Amino acid sequence: MKFNAIVAARMTSSRLPGKVLMDLAGQPALVRLIERLRRSKYLNDIVIATTINPSDNVIMETAKAQGVKYYRGSEEDVLLRTVEAAEATAADFIVQITSDCPLLDNETIDRVIEQMLEHPYLDYVATQLVRTYPLGFSVEVFRTTALRQVEQTITDATVREHVSLYFYEHPELYHLSNVEAPCFVRHPNYRLTLDTEDDYRLIRSVYEALYPVKPAFDLYDITRYLEQHSEIASMNTHIAQKKAR
Repeated sequence: MKFNAIVAARMTSSRLPGKVLMDLAGQPALVRLIERLRRSKYLNDIVIATTINPSDNVIMETAKAQGVKYYRGSEEDVLLRTVEAAEATAADFIVQITSDCPLLDNETIDRVIEQMLEHPYLDYVATQLVRTYPLGFSVEVFRTTALRQVEQTITDATVREHVSLYFYEHPELYHLSNVEAPCFVRHPNYRLTLDTEDDYRLIRSVYEALYPVKPAFDLYDITRYLEQHSEIASMNTHIAQKKAR
């Protein structure tokens, strides 16, 4: 069984254009995310799923420079781009990662994949069906064939934009499972996603404090740091997260 991380990435973010290449401890955010994904015990390939827009040439070049695979597809139809990237790299399972999660650690990714491996009847495993992890630690695992079936049958524009939405909006059709965070890191109130300038200030602060000491810092390290520096943790609490619907 081949588990590939499919990372949707583009330069034209509405809230924070170019965020995937913003500097974190001397490297672009996308490079830091790739670095963290590489520590997974189960990921076979990391695939950067970007668009055919010329503005995303730089993302393709970043993927090349990092020695990871890339796929270029539709700019608006993220679902189609994702399933094509998975099929082009022979993925049995898609490990859906968004490029705005540069703090995501391999322990979280591997816990979700292990849940799928231990319960092969499942169709979808994630961390956010009931959110106990911080925002920015979303991991979803599902079969490539299941996503292709959705792609071929569902025309809803919101589903086409939010790749996995159809799975968890239809629990009567799929076997779903949620992975909950260990007690110490159970902070769903923390916003560790890169979507605004204030998000960037927080994430940059975490990298500047932790990366020089421990490049492979994990959610336990992040939690300790934020508990000790409440002024950092509160930098972006005023930001409202956009919802799929």
